[in-house]
Amino acid sequence: MEYETFSYHVADGVALITLDRPDSFNAMSCEMAKELMEASIQMDVDPNVRAVIITGNGKAFCAGGDLVSFSSKGDELPAFVREMTVYLHAAVSRLNRMDAPVIAAVNGVAAGAGMSLVCATDLAIGSESSAYTMAYTLAGLSPDGSGTYFVSRLVGMRRAKELAITNRKLTSAEALDWGILNKVVPDADLMTEANALATKLAQGPTRAYGNAKRLIMEGTSASLETQMEVEAQGIADMMVTHDGREGIDAFVNKRKPAFTGE
Repeated sequence: MEYETFSYHVADGVALITLDRPDSFNAMSCEMAKELMEASIQMDVDPNVRAVIITGNGKAFCAGGDLVSFSSKGDELPAFVREMTVYLHAAVSRLNRMDAPVIAAVNGVAAGAGMSLVCATDLAIGSESSAYTMAYTLAGLSPDGSGTYFVSRLVGMRRAKELAITNRKLTSAEALDWGILNKVVPDADLMTEANALATKLAQGPTRAYGNAKRLIMEGTSASLETQMEVEAQGIADMMVTHDGREGIDAFVNKRKPAFTGE
């Protein structure tokens, strides 16, 4: 499919989304939010997508909401923002509910909705020059895009409040230390590292990845006994999948498994 605000390609099981509004530092417009929702639905139903990379074109990953477009809406702005967040939040929800692991490859600044998007992915690799800031309250706004859900779970409530209230800007090293990133790499190596990870994951047991994603996310609000029952049901379900049977057989026979994502 063709999109206006980002490029989208699928090859070797990996879907690559490159946000492509470099003149505005890939700011999140209503159209971009809508297209991210559409792409997330497409990836969720496409069996050829077994891993996802999201990155940005130019000097930024995503500099947050497109405040220039907001400023032109006048009295229609609240309705406009409500529509935009419907799209963005649906995209974030689908990315977290789909089986395929989602990787953020963060180049440059990730601010506002851009930082929320990074925190909403399953894994995140940052370039050494990348930087992270909530930024919302600088414009008199409060966070969206799942920022208040995922940031506090990654860094803890005290640090999440610091990020939201003071708009502290984190370097890549600080973001790694705080748990926002999994890895920091030289700028020139960012996409090589992200592609290597995505390619490896695309050869893995996709349905098991998806079940693990959902179990971990839902486990933050479940009781111990409820969570263990859901775990029991999940692992039993995986036993009857192709990849579950293949993984067990490969282990028993001391060979490399050939996962299909089914």
